[in-house]
Amino acid sequence: MAARRAYLDYNASAPLLSAAREAMVAAFDAANPSSVHAEGRAARRLVDNARRDVAALVNGKAEHVVFTSGATEAASALLTPDWRMGRGAIGMSRLYVCEADHPCLLNGGRFPASQVTRIGVDADGIVNLDALTAALAGHDKADGLPLVAIHAANNETGVIQPIDRIAEIVKAEGGILVVDAVQAAGRVSIDMAAGYADYAILSSHKIGGPKGAGAIVAAADLMMPTPLINGGGQEKGHRGGTENLPGIAGFGAAAREALAGLKAVGAVRQRRDEAEAILKTLVPDVEIFGTGAPRLANTTFFAIPGVKAETAQIAFDLAGVALSAGSACSSGKVGPSHVLKAMGHGDSLGALRVSVGAATAAEDIELFRTALASIAARRAGREKAA
Repeated sequence: MAARRAYLDYNASAPLLSAAREAMVAAFDAANPSSVHAEGRAARRLVDNARRDVAALVNGKAEHVVFTSGATEAASALLTPDWRMGRGAIGMSRLYVCEADHPCLLNGGRFPASQVTRIGVDADGIVNLDALTAALAGHDKADGLPLVAIHAANNETGVIQPIDRIAEIVKAEGGILVVDAVQAAGRVSIDMAAGYADYAILSSHKIGGPKGAGAIVAAADLMMPTPLINGGGQEKGHRGGTENLPGIAGFGAAAREALAGLKAVGAVRQRRDEAEAILKTLVPDVEIFGTGAPRLANTTFFAIPGVKAETAQIAFDLAGVALSAGSACSSGKVGPSHVLKAMGHGDSLGALRVSVGAATAAEDIELFRTALASIAARRAGREKAA
């Protein structure tokens, strides 16, 4: 194993920020935020401060933030046929998702499989807007409203969906839009106040906060899903259970840092572009996916022809470079990426994802170069021997 390591897997989990760690440590001794005594009120202020910081990251309102244990729980809470407006019930009769969505959306949440429609994507991973429009136009609202759930930015390719256009289509057809903003938050500007989505899903550890904390940010609080977790009325009754105070405090601190970090996107893009230039030089036939569409400034998803992604990932790891073969939740599984399959690359040997962040240094990219050069040399040797 190499003595020095380069961490190039920010899309799986960004390193914990110092500000988030400090906020967590300060919150460990706090009281129960539901208690009415002075100690409880102090703990409640920590939650309220974090709620404001998380809301600010997407230009939402603090009172419309519901904290969860993570993005998967947030998705499961939102993807349900059963909603309510005040005391009245509202039904969602069908869920529309994108073929390249994260599994927490693609699997349909609390919807039965028979009530889930999948919308395809083009070769770059952009959702087929005509197909979405046609599907929603054919939706029978007499049975219930259409619920559309889609990722803002793909966790594997970094491809950014045209959320503004999607929101227009969904609104025109009287639907509700849920946006998985997990990878987009802190990397592109999100404005819930401008009609970005009806509901956005966020994750703490993708922006340098602790694992085990996430949030739903609603554009308004008139309509909410029936709770996934019932309990003592926490989070205005939308999510029961004593709040994870250290996780929430760390999430809030990370959100503050992420909002400020939007100004440094250019430096992150430079590191990503340096990695891509190395790829094109050392592996001239490399395939980089999604380059025909807008992408996150930090993400490269690529395949080396003739080399299995899992094999290359192990070689990079042994050389001191941490990166992923697909999304972190499925990278340990054998088989092609469902994202690549949706994009028309079903016969691919898989792909590798480099995802960088503000702390990625020139030395990290140089270590990537050294590791890739070794992999490319071994591939050339096999081709020559054959």
